[in-house]
This record gives sequence, structure tokens and C-alpha cells, in this order.
Amino acid sequence: MNNSALEDLYQVMLDRKKLYQESADASSEELKKKSYTCYLFSQGIDKILKKCGEECSEMIIAAKNNDNVELKNEIADLFYHIMVLCAQQDLPYSEVEEVLRERSNKVGNLKVFKKTDKNT
Repeated sequence: MNNSALEDLYQVMLDRKKLYQESADASSEELKKKSYTCYLFSQGIDKILKKCGEECSEMIIAAKNNDNVELKNEIADLFYHIMVLCAQQDLPYSEVEEVLRERSNKVGNLKVFKKTDKNT
């Protein structure tokens, strides 16, 4: 089977989550030395969400600055943190991928926006 880079990354997240759970007695510093991903799991959902937000903001800035070298790195950082989030929440990447497949099969999916009369 030919795995995508995102599937491979998700598997790494699951492996790191297992490592974190097996070393739950270790301090955050010890876990950080083993793996940044283990460190994120040790810090919990708030830290993971904060990192997702930071990476999203950095991606936006890179795009706004028209810097594709920085943009691709920030997108990769965001994907990484999203995969940590998926693993934290026990959301299989395959389910996200399935939603993307379903959406890619839609044709004529233009949303119709409501018109508002701003004069009333």
C-alpha cells in the first residue's frame, strides 16, 4: 500500500502518543527531550490548540508576504500540529481524508449567498 505523507505523519503521531502514555510518569522536560510530539501530548489539548492557532497565523503572514518558501514551511508546520490534534482527539486521519474525498467529488457546489437589502 502506498501511504501518503500525511498518513505516515499520522502514524508517527499515534506512535508518539503511545510513547507518551507509556512514560506518563516522566517530567515534561524528559518527554521533550524524547520527542516534541510527546511534549505536546504531555501539555494537553490547550497547548496543542494554541500551537495550531500560532501556525495558522504564521501561515497567513507568509501568504500575505507572498513568500512561498516560508509559506510551504508554515503549511507543513500546521499540518503537523493538526495531526497531533487528530491523534489527541482519537480522530483517525482516514476519516478526515474521507471527508476530503467526498468534497472533491462534488460538482456544482457553489454556495448561494443571501442578498440583504441594506436600505431597510
